[in-house]
Amino acid sequence: MALRKLIAAALLLFLATPSFADAPKPLYRDPVFDGAADASLVYDPAGQQWVMFYTNRRATMAGAQGVEWVHGTRIGRAVSKDGGNSWTYDGTADIRYGSGDDITYWAPNVEYVGGQWHMFLTIVPGVFKDWNASREIVHLTSRDLKVWDFAGKVDLGSDRVIDAAVHPLPGGGWRLWYKDERDGSSTHYADSRDLKTWTHGGVAVKTRGEGPQIIEWQGWHWLIMDAWDGLGVYRSKDLTNWEHQPDNLLKQPGTALTDRAKGGHPDVVVSGGRAFLFYFVHQGGEPEAASDPTWQRRSVIQVAELGFKDGWLTADREQKVDVRLLPP
Repeated sequence: MALRKLIAAALLLFLATPSFADAPKPLYRDPVFDGAADASLVYDPAGQQWVMFYTNRRATMAGAQGVEWVHGTRIGRAVSKDGGNSWTYDGTADIRYGSGDDITYWAPNVEYVGGQWHMFLTIVPGVFKDWNASREIVHLTSRDLKVWDFAGKVDLGSDRVIDAAVHPLPGGGWRLWYKDERDGSSTHYADSRDLKTWTHGGVAVKTRGEGPQIIEWQGWHWLIMDAWDGLGVYRSKDLTNWEHQPDNLLKQPGTALTDRAKGGHPDVVVSGGRAFLFYFVHQGGEPEAASDPTWQRRSVIQVAELGFKDGWLTADREQKVDVRLLPP
């Protein structure tokens, strides 16, 4: 009798415990233009789901000249009900800044502060065939993660700034990291007490790159950025002085289909003591590229779990990962 009760209790426990499947490759593919990049993930308590915002590059755009396909982009939305393991397209963010198709939105960074959602978004004022246009970062707010109202421009003293990342400071206030193309594409930072007025602090990382992300994990602050040669990693105890990790993450292309290129512009989510790296991958190395010229422009979102070894970060893109993002 005791044995039967023990078996019954174990069976009930097994049935009550949610099961997690390995994340697919790719994790997410945009169904409209097949050019998902620059992900930013947040948990939506109202919808009890995770929301991924991303640059919706127009990779399949017919007749694109130069880099027109990277301009005129909107910010896509995808949602996950299973902790980030599978994603469903959910349209685009309704951004109340600019009008018509003659504006470009890049690289959203979304945060929840003071009962309100905040987005720091890169704006290019038009659609261009080259990379020579001005760029700026604007601040938007939202109550529902769908409609975004303009709150102001972020004055950073340069007309070529992109890729904002915002993180709270230990003593209060916020710090914003961004790429300044006027300074050799180095990463600069600025501080604010109210997310409205920003004071430039100088250069955070002199190395060329873009898409900085900031996390706290394993007793360190980490700055992870797209170094165009994999992902550059820096660690700090004070968010000001950064030490460069010797080896970049995801520098070597993977072997699995859709993951056979260097990792690009990531977001990182720390959840339940684990850290998940959501990065994008160009699809030019896939078999379809031989017959479809647009394949060189396509990109998808992938995920890998971060590891920690000898004081530095690791990421094995070949290792299967069960993504279990918990509500914060």
